[in-house]
Amino acid sequence: MTNEPRTSPATESLESLGHEIESCRLCPRLVEWREAVAASPRASFIGETYWGRPVAGFGDPWARVGVIGLAPAAHGGNRTGRVFTGDRSGEWLFGALWRAGYANQPNSDHRDDGLVLNGAWVSAAVRCAPPANKPLPSERDACLPYLRRELEALTEVRVIIALGQFACSSVAGLFSIKPRPKFAHLAEHALPDGRTLLCSFHPSQQNTFTGKLTREMFDAVFARARVLEAGPT
Repeated sequence: MTNEPRTSPATESLESLGHEIESCRLCPRLVEWREAVAASPRASFIGETYWGRPVAGFGDPWARVGVIGLAPAAHGGNRTGRVFTGDRSGEWLFGALWRAGYANQPNSDHRDDGLVLNGAWVSAAVRCAPPANKPLPSERDACLPYLRRELEALTEVRVIIALGQFACSSVAGLFSIKPRPKFAHLAEHALPDGRTLLCSFHPSQQNTFTGKLTREMFDAVFARARVLEAGPT
């Protein structure tokens, strides 16, 4: 796998959207929280300069699979400036992406660690780290237009993987699906534009430490995504 990211007609619009996201200050509570966390690093990260801003999505502009999480972690994406980077959830996610052939390496430690995604794009429903990992409905709604524009630019995406019920509900809201699809691990729902929403338990420590989500279960999600993105045989 090449270490050079591919470009597409969507590259410029995604980069422009990324800059817009990173300068957003729409939600006062989230702005205050993310900046307060950045000003008071966890003991293990003393001396690091935290990102302390909203976090844009990243990956392959030609992606056929989009992975949507809840929000950046306070000491993960909010520290490193890249979603699912520098935390335990990211270790699970990028390990699974690597095993499925969507990433050139299994780790995502910082923005310049050499990680390249091939065929996948990773993003979040909310772009700022929220207190207690719980965005308010108004904060989610303020942020979702960014996800809508991102998915519109990612014209090759055929499968949207929602990590957790919050992401599932957020994607369903974007597509105005009623009634809201039932969330369950490996549940699949057809979207109005022909894409497939594929649900997974979130790789949070609460789920992985308790065995609610195992590596085999998580790998099954990306194996299924491979089948779905290839289309009918």
